[in-house]
Amino acid sequence: MNFFFFHLMPWPYLPPPREFLREHEAAWVTLSNAEYDPVRGAALYERYINELAGAEALGFDGIVVNEHHQNAYGIMPSPNLIAAALSQRTERIRICVLGNALPLYNPPVRVAEEFAMLDAMTHGRLIAGLVVGGGPEYYSYNINPTEARGRFREAVDLVVRAWTEPGPFSFDGEWYHLPYVNPWPRPLQQPHPPVWIPGLGSPSTIDFCAERGFGYMGVAYYAPPETFARQASRYWEAVERSGRPAVPENLGWLTTVYVGDTDEEARAEALPHLAYFAGNLAAGFVGQGKVWMPPGYIDAEALVQFLDDLRASADRRRDGPAALFQAYPMVGSVETVRERLLEFVLRHRIGTVLALLSFGSLPADLAQRSAERYAREVVPWVRERAAAAFAASATPSVELP
Repeated sequence: MNFFFFHLMPWPYLPPPREFLREHEAAWVTLSNAEYDPVRGAALYERYINELAGAEALGFDGIVVNEHHQNAYGIMPSPNLIAAALSQRTERIRICVLGNALPLYNPPVRVAEEFAMLDAMTHGRLIAGLVVGGGPEYYSYNINPTEARGRFREAVDLVVRAWTEPGPFSFDGEWYHLPYVNPWPRPLQQPHPPVWIPGLGSPSTIDFCAERGFGYMGVAYYAPPETFARQASRYWEAVERSGRPAVPENLGWLTTVYVGDTDEEARAEALPHLAYFAGNLAAGFVGQGKVWMPPGYIDAEALVQFLDDLRASADRRRDGPAALFQAYPMVGSVETVRERLLEFVLRHRIGTVLALLSFGSLPADLAQRSAERYAREVVPWVRERAAAAFAASATPSVELP
């Protein structure tokens, strides 16, 4: 079992959701950067880097950063810069960049170069996340969304070849044409760092990860756990078809976590900041005629499921706070969170848990207190029991205790 501290680096200073959405269409793409305060921003970067670096002392196995552009949802357009800073603040913990959005880089060999640098700077602690990028990114960078999947697959091949094949060699694909591929440096980890790919449930992405032996990280944390349950089932079926060994660490789940003294206290403390996250930062539209998933960006089957999940999430918000927590089951007391987490881990044979511990507008003191409880009272308890269960079973699912 591996437990990672995941961070979005959100902007917490927007008005409350109802007020915000009366004046702004979304927190993405079209929200004026006049809303960004550089002085507050500098303080936020210091806070968030301290939170990530502090995960090592708390005993986490890894920390996760990610890439988003032109939004208040996550003020981290260059996760590689954050990873470089963390390489000098940590010694043991794995650093995962989940990831670089390959279709936004031309040529994507730049990703191969920067990840090789990070692997050297971390002395082989890098996990390389290769991602398609979020739908709104295609508006921000004016990239044809119908090309997203083709560009991504070709870029993955280019990056892996750049890491593993001695150069110089030429690359002549459909999207990228390079007479010389010969990056210096090369990764410290051989043949290359572990590759993780996040997904919202697209069947083609899940199958691709299983076929290539990459880690699949389900990141639909806006949706109830049963959404990921479908993804996990699909993943293990794809692994079985591929003939590759079933490695629990290659299946990851991102979930929002808040641990309080009691269930009631945890819900009361987390609720306004979960509402800020759902109502402000994750607002699903970026202008008239511009949807979260632009046309052609996502497989039709996955788009249907994504829209169903969004409708269900909207219905829960209308049903009030109690229903909202159906989508956030890891909000509660130590006992509640660890029992729910263990059950979910065992049911779906999840070997990597990514915890979003600093979310929405959550203040630093509450985030720190919750992270300490989770790391010291939840993680060891779940780790011990899950490891024993995995050791006793070689199949993609096990019976619950």
